[in-house]
Formats: sequence, C-alpha cells, structure tokens
Amino acid sequence: MISGLISDKVHSCFVPLIENGDRVMGSSRRILGTLGLLSCLVLSANVPTASGAAAAPPGPAAPAAREMAKIPFTQRYQAVQRGGLVRASNSSIACRREEAPDAEPCAEVKRGAAGVNSDFDMFYSEVDKDPDTYNSTRAELKVPQGAKVSYARLYWGGNLRVGEQKPPEDNGRVLVAEPGGAYKEVLADTVIGHRSDAGSDAYQASADVTPLVRKGGAGMWTVAQLNIAMGHSEVGAWGGWTLVVAYEHPQEPVRRISLWDGFESIAEGTGAGAGETVEIAGLDVAAGSAGKVGVVAYDGDRGVLGDSLTVTSDSGRRVDISDAENPFNDVMNSTITEFGDPSFVRQPEHMNNLGYDADVFDLSPALSGGARSLSFRFTGESQGQFLGVLFVQTDARR
Repeated sequence: MISGLISDKVHSCFVPLIENGDRVMGSSRRILGTLGLLSCLVLSANVPTASGAAAAPPGPAAPAAREMAKIPFTQRYQAVQRGGLVRASNSSIACRREEAPDAEPCAEVKRGAAGVNSDFDMFYSEVDKDPDTYNSTRAELKVPQGAKVSYARLYWGGNLRVGEQKPPEDNGRVLVAEPGGAYKEVLADTVIGHRSDAGSDAYQASADVTPLVRKGGAGMWTVAQLNIAMGHSEVGAWGGWTLVVAYEHPQEPVRRISLWDGFESIAEGTGAGAGETVEIAGLDVAAGSAGKVGVVAYDGDRGVLGDSLTVTSDSGRRVDISDAENPFNDVMNSTITEFGDPSFVRQPEHMNNLGYDADVFDLSPALSGGARSLSFRFTGESQGQFLGVLFVQTDARR
C-alpha cells in the first residue's frame, strides 16, 4: 500500500492509495452563470527562507472528504528551489454524435473546430481496454531526468447531471495508474467543491499523490472512473483531470513555485466594476524574469466569447493572458496547451475538449519590470464557467 500526505493549511488528513481498489463512478458539466463574478480572493504567499514547501504536517485520518458549494482560493503549496512545475492533463469525455442541427461534425470538433458540449451526445473516452473500468485517459508527465519530485497533486472534476444523474458520493474517488503500473484507488483528501442548480451538478476534487508520483516518475499516466455523466442536455457534459507536479533539479534556475486551488463559479461580467481578482503577494521577482501561469477551468466553450484573464503587477503594468490557441476574449476555450502548443502526449488528444481547460501561459511579459505581487483577473463568458486551479512559476532572486 502506498500512502499520500496532504499539504493543506486548513484541512489535512492521511489518505491511502489502495492497490486494486473499488471502482469510482463518473460525472460531468457546468453551472450557467448568474450576473456577477468570482469573489475577490487575496492570497499571501509566504516564501520560505530555505528550499522547501510551506505545508502543514499530516493530520488524523478522515473517512470521507466533506463538500462545499463554493471554496475560496487558498494556497496549497509553495517553495523556492532549483526546479519548476510540470503537469499532465486530459479530458475524460468527448462528443459521440451531433444533436443540434447546426453543430459542426463531431470529428471536426475533436480536431479543433468551434463547438460546445450542449450540441452533442457525449460519451466516455476509453484507452485502457479494461472491461472493468470506464472513461480512462492518458497523458504524459514530463519530469526532467535527474529531478526529484517535491510535491504532486491530482485534480479531477466534472458534471454529474446530463442525460443521466451520477451520485455525488463517488466524487472523491478515481483510479490512477503510473507508467507501466496497475490501477490504484485515490481518495480526495480535502474539501470537495460541489454545487448544483437547475441545469447542472458540478464538482472538483483533489488528492496529494506525491509518494505515487515519486515512485512512478515520468511517462504516461492513466486516470479512470471520474464521476462524470454521459449523454446530452442543454447544459452539456464535461470532465477531466490534471496532475500538477513540483520538482527539484540541481541544474535548473532558482524559481518560486506556487499552487492554489478552490472552486469558484465565474459568471458573465457587467460593466467596468465586474472584474474580480486573485492576488499573489510576496514574489520579489527581478525585472526581466521568466515565468508561467497555469489554469484549470471547467465548462469554458470554444467559440463562446467574453471570458478573459489579465494580470497586473504592482508597478501597474497590465497584460492580457493569451496565446495562439487561447485568444484574449476566449481564453477558456476547451484546450490543453502550453504557450499555445501541445506540450505532451495525450491519449486521446482532442484539440477541442468540449468543456475542459488545462492551459499554461507565458507570464514573462507581466514580469518585464519586476514584481512584488501579481493580480490575476478572471471574467466569464456569457454562459459562465468554473475555476479550479491556479499555479505560478517565476524566476527568484538568488
């Protein structure tokens, strides 16, 4: 048995990763936004004086993670060390056939055409050829050779109500297989974000999987049995997973690496005062430094405009976060990219992931004049979306 330890300032527990554990149900899709926006979240990052993580020790075991409809973003992990952040990610459900009369062909949407999940009958992806599992997908984790994994966290989520209704009791369980390994059950070890309304039933869960990733290392990781619903509805199906990994490597620059998570709905903005922010303080980044920012979001639609991400440094410099595959007014558009390009192998490897985003953007333009703090401002598209994860890597002063 392999054990995972949670690094959570508020809720911490000891969670087992069990060989040949029970299967987990799957689920999927979005909340339609009411007017307004993501509530203001101020996150203060306390940089340690030496290499290492600002993380609490494990607490007592808990039989099940509790749920909240809204979880404000809080810092999950941070460190200053030679190394950086990498991630593996994939969506777990894809279109099977068109339902809307004007929908693009499903095959073209998978190749990147504009399309929204509510226009299609959605069905699980399956790559492991195991009849005892469902919605299995793979993605490559590119931990550099010679690196040591210092922290790893797996995030998963989706919509429970589409053509079917999935039970929320299964939100906190998935199956994970390291490269060349067998499935192990992973249980959520912190509060699960879970919110339902008239059209959708959405959630995000996560678990510390550091021991598992240290053992499994680089290569193709498989995640199966996410609790997401199949079928067709006016809201549509969505779901996927992202593995975020911090590592140390003696030949890489000294960097500040930070990971935040929460569960916030982002609705369509109205007027100049509608924008809200996540503020990251305590950076002390030198002018001309390099950096990147990663975001995991749910139910952003490709071709539905209005959602954006901007970052403002304490100097007042404001930069639109976008790239070739994520335009500034449709940044959460169902892509899994890094700096606008696919950066790792995925199975399957759809370009339009129909409601699941896990993108990494170049943050360097916002750091050209240096920065002590950064404010990330998210706005929502007309149908709204969910924000689940934010991670940042910047060069640090030696």
